[in-house]
Amino acid sequence: MSDVVQKYPGERLGFPETGSGSVGRIGRRIAALVIDYAAATIIATAFFGFRQFDLPQEAGITQFMPLMIFAVLQILFIPTIGGSPGHRIVGLRVIMLHGGWVGLWRPIVRTLLIVVVIPAVIWDADQRGLHDKAVGTVLVRS
Repeated sequence: MSDVVQKYPGERLGFPETGSGSVGRIGRRIAALVIDYAAATIIATAFFGFRQFDLPQEAGITQFMPLMIFAVLQILFIPTIGGSPGHRIVGLRVIMLHGGWVGLWRPIVRTLLIVVVIPAVIWDADQRGLHDKAVGTVLVRS
């Protein structure tokens, strides 16, 4: 193991400590997640309605619509505008660790890992979740 201790998240990756291009911190990440999931819930309710599930036989695919719409928002917007609507609103963007376009498959794999939850809550010293590490991306400030 290396004895080098980094002073801030992203230092060993070559990112600045603060400002544009610095690694996105937890507050912005949570705010983006809340915005995205709230938007997905509003869209799901508008198009598929809201049901209070009193009986097990009433539960159906409708209860999973916010999660599915959340996934679609991630997959559509990361390659097109550089992040989900929530990311962009709070000033974050998803980039490739070594530059270039994120492509089409990375947002799909990244989103599937976010939906599973565990990879998204396990981070390294650079505050990159397993979902970002798996596809070679990093969430940075715009």
